[in-house]
Amino acid sequence: MSSPDPVSIRIGGKCPTCGRPTEARFRPFCSTRCQQLDLGRWLNESYRVPGPVLEDDEAEAFSQNGPARDSD
Repeated sequence: MSSPDPVSIRIGGKCPTCGRPTEARFRPFCSTRCQQLDLGRWLNESYRVPGPVLEDDEAEAFSQNGPARDSD
């Protein structure tokens, strides 16, 4: 009796892109397509990591100089 191909074994959980069951080789996604869609969303800045709300002058300084560094 042969064991199933480990690459095709389904892992518990659902694909965060489409909701179908995940595949081990694409984990946590179900396919290359869903991996690429997710990457595209990050690169297009559709996903954002929350941060503090900046005042207009702080936002302008940040965009010109990058994050402020505390001096030790």
